[in-house]
Amino acid sequence: MITSTKNPKIKRIRVLQSSNRARNVEKVFIVEGDRLVGEALQADWDARAVFYTDDISHRGKAALEELAERGVATEQVSPHVMRAASDTQTPQGILVEFSIKDLHLPSKLDFVLILDAVRDPGNLGTILRTAAASGVQAVLLPPGSVDIYSPKVLRGGMGAHFRLPISSLGWREIEDITQKSGLHVILAEAGSGQVYTQMDYRSPLVIIIGGEAHGAGPQAQTMAETAVHIPMPGGTESLNAAVAAGVVLFEVVRQRRSTDLPSA
Repeated sequence: MITSTKNPKIKRIRVLQSSNRARNVEKVFIVEGDRLVGEALQADWDARAVFYTDDISHRGKAALEELAERGVATEQVSPHVMRAASDTQTPQGILVEFSIKDLHLPSKLDFVLILDAVRDPGNLGTILRTAAASGVQAVLLPPGSVDIYSPKVLRGGMGAHFRLPISSLGWREIEDITQKSGLHVILAEAGSGQVYTQMDYRSPLVIIIGGEAHGAGPQAQTMAETAVHIPMPGGTESLNAAVAAGVVLFEVVRQRRSTDLPSA
């Protein structure tokens, strides 16, 4: 059992929890909790190391057994060591290091989300979870967004990372993808364009959601062929990025499940 917070393995985990650069250099990230670990295993992501405490849950024990069967090194740690390694105040008894891997984009795209400069990790995680739930095929992140493998983004995503292709790309690469796939580019922007319910979302498309502070940047503005907005009769200037994404994405879902045309 590891009982010292100064153990080199634990110190390395703490660095990986806090440093985007360290995660990118080593091509690994940390997942905490039995639910997220289970999601990663179900999606067949490769684990490299496991740390656990003796108060691990029943679900966590099942994940631990599966990891051991896969030949992953497992090490028990004391509760205070787990607290030191964890990014949460109340660790769930299991922490796993996984290798980063890229999920390939589908060959035929018709529902894509671009997130422009979303810097709040809680917002990004929530948007990824919403995107996965709404059937988005891929999320494209231009420069300026928060690291998708930061602990708070992972927790907010609730397993979306393991099922949904998420690619950090330059704007030129993003434009190439949208043009080759023939996607109609729609920008969600406060006060601009049509009311979001009046847009027809049934053709292949990409939705752009801008960041919390300043909205979409100039590259996104240039790419966009159409803009939509969410009416706010209460007089608020703008919605939280995650809320706005949810409203627009599920309008796409509603229209594609319905035979009704958008309101004129």
